[in-house]
Amino acid sequence: MVLYLDYTGSRVHAAIIFVLGFWILDFSNNLVQAPARALISDLSGAKGCNQANAIFCSWMAFGNIIGYASGSTGAYYKWFPFLMTKACCEACANLKGAFLIAMVLLLISLTVTVIFANEVPLSEIEAEARETGESTLTEIDSPKKEESGGIFNFFQSFKKLPPGMLSVLFVTCLTWLAWFPFNMYDTDWMGREIYHGQPKGTPSQVRAYERGVRDGAFGLLLNSIILGATSFLIEPMCRLWSARRVWVMTNVILCVLMAVTCIIGSWSLKEFHNTNQQNITVRKDVRALALTLFTVLGFPLAILYSIPFAVTAQLAATQGGGQGLCVGILNISIVLPQVIVSLGAGPWDQLFGKNNTPAFAVASVVGLVGAIVGFFKLPRFSGQSFKTIAIGGGH
Repeated sequence: MVLYLDYTGSRVHAAIIFVLGFWILDFSNNLVQAPARALISDLSGAKGCNQANAIFCSWMAFGNIIGYASGSTGAYYKWFPFLMTKACCEACANLKGAFLIAMVLLLISLTVTVIFANEVPLSEIEAEARETGESTLTEIDSPKKEESGGIFNFFQSFKKLPPGMLSVLFVTCLTWLAWFPFNMYDTDWMGREIYHGQPKGTPSQVRAYERGVRDGAFGLLLNSIILGATSFLIEPMCRLWSARRVWVMTNVILCVLMAVTCIIGSWSLKEFHNTNQQNITVRKDVRALALTLFTVLGFPLAILYSIPFAVTAQLAATQGGGQGLCVGILNISIVLPQVIVSLGAGPWDQLFGKNNTPAFAVASVVGLVGAIVGFFKLPRFSGQSFKTIAIGGGH
């Protein structure tokens, strides 16, 4: 055991376990989020989808704020000293501490849900309604018969998508393709381009990189605050301009902000190389600009968390149901860009040797393409179709 702790080479088995654990965590997150969005779409009806998804988005923002606040601290190794070993430094202990708290919170949430969430199966409600001679929920809300679930039906549903759904899937794919480079490498961008650190450099470079990553987590906290505030403005904006215009507008904003990210990163690196200083420091104005960028990006992110799902739910509702299947298919148009960026962003950046800037430049272009395609191809809903209504409590 001592020999293992003193080992300083690559730890392949540890890396495999970490990747597997992270995959399980991500799988669990999507396993909960997709049915939750489908359920809230069912509860809101055809005309309340945008408001319902905005509420869902606000709660996601609240959770993000707490999570990023906990991630921005570097004191986990002090609170849980047992996490530090010869094979695990302060940064490693901080990561394990954050994961430990995440697991505890997930366990508490799961326990509360299982114990207190008393969901009555729809079949029992319909049976009781037939006995009393009342109309069932499916007869009221679903003019067409809901199809049964299953993997086969899921793939078969691609042939029966509501009109306009293909354009929603395509624009969603483009939008997330523009988002994922920053979404995956935002804290790395802060550590490398803004703080001029390196995760495998000299001790001073490593410390600078860690400070940048923590500052990036703080930027994500600010991002989540704006995300939460914007979620309450989505429904009024959609009533005023329509969901299509709001979505297109935020894609244009995303295009501009990704271009600004490239400019800030290049400027920061140029200024650092020109100083020829031995001590690695970050300029206050550059740091302020980077944190401002993180903050402003919360606005288009709130739109992306809400409107595509709201439009999907409304398209499905106008066809008599199938929100669950449509939301599941929409998730595929989110996963595919994630896979593309995960596999391609690293080699693309190495090709130019410019850190994260090349991937962000491509993201800016893709965001503009998404705005153009969305302007001409997205379904045209009137602003009044997103009017405020109460979420049905009887569902």
